Amino acid sequence: MAVAVWSALAGTALAHPMSEQNATFVQGLQGSAAAPFVYLGAKHMVTGYDHLLFLVGVVFFLYRLKDVVLYVSLFTLGHSVTLLAGVLGGIRVDAHLVDAVIGLSVVYKGFENIGGFERLLGFRPDTRMAVLMFGLVHGLGLATKLQEFALSKDGLVTNLLGFNLGVEVGQILALAFVVLALAYWRRHAGFARWALVTNSLLVSAGFVLAGHQLAGYVLAG
Repeated sequence: MAVAVWSALAGTALAHPMSEQNATFVQGLQGSAAAPFVYLGAKHMVTGYDHLLFLVGVVFFLYRLKDVVLYVSLFTLGHSVTLLAGVLGGIRVDAHLVDAVIGLSVVYKGFENIGGFERLLGFRPDTRMAVLMFGLVHGLGLATKLQEFALSKDGLVTNLLGFNLGVEVGQILALAFVVLALAYWRRHAGFARWALVTNSLLVSAGFVLAGHQLAGYVLAG
């Protein structure tokens, strides 16, 4: 697991914008085309290092399935609201700044997992509220990707719902692997020691992503 997170860290230096091929395809669609948008949403989530790293942090110390469902549902609620509101309501924010905050969400979760807030502040913030709030930010990040395209207004709601469904499909597929891997890893004696290392790498990965996006913001200005 630690090696997998370190590999993801190397990849976070490059964000995950929609490819030119995807952009051309999406902009060529007219009317309702839910299926292609489901595929696009699932692909974006599975290849979205920032989203996946945050979710790894969220489920890292969740041992019960009902807790995994609760926290993932809060994250899903958050990003679904801002994804739909961002595109349909025309809410525009700078993509670099949103992605920088998404990187900091990874920092937050890794830092929380190693007990950083208890040592620094003497208490742990409400994890459920944090996951919901960061879900809202992640949804804005998804919205900024779609706002890069000149999407047809014909069938837009259907296509957005398809994209959001695809995001959930990709999220479930990725989380299924992560949860199973964590369940297997926890059976080994070295889990506690490597858990500290892994979450420290999550913190580092988040800083790398946030720094990369902030640099992009400065250079773009």
